[in-house]
Amino acid sequence: MYGWLWRQLPGGPAWRTFLAFVLFVAVTVVLLFVVFPAAEPHLPFAHVTVDQPSAPT
Repeated sequence: MYGWLWRQLPGGPAWRTFLAFVLFVAVTVVLLFVVFPAAEPHLPFAHVTVDQPSAPT
């Protein structure tokens, strides 16, 4: 997959490296701000509660 992506990017090695980094950042931003918040309500561990520890007697 990475080889295919590398061959599809235009330009020389420096430009391809820059484009690959920009693509990585774009995918990360979309995941963090769109996909994960949309999926979070559907996850089973979204409503976890933690009990207060009891005081020693």
